[in-house]
Amino acid sequence: MEARAVARYVRISPRKARQVTRIIKGKPVNEVLAMLRFTPKRAARVVEKVVKSAAANAENNYDMNVDQLVVASAYVDEGPSMKRIMPRARGRADRYQKRMSHITVIVRERQ
Repeated sequence: MEARAVARYVRISPRKARQVTRIIKGKPVNEVLAMLRFTPKRAARVVEKVVKSAAANAENNYDMNVDQLVVASAYVDEGPSMKRIMPRARGRADRYQKRMSHITVIVRERQ
């Protein structure tokens, strides 16, 4: 039995968000929340909210024990990109992308 939570269209690049999700896989939820609280990355705040949501889903929807929960998997998919233009010299313009992420966290009870 597993519970999941998804945060979609988060305005942070998937590459930066993956750095945070890589450190939480396979660890107990209580330990993960403590780690994320002190991780100096902007993505850590968003991932922390998704982990809390997954734990709440497990407790309320599937009657799982929160103290026994483990992060089974956490992954980041690429969302749509907003295309923007930056003015350059001599009337030229360069395009750049503001990337978005879809962050998924799946938790399950420890056997």
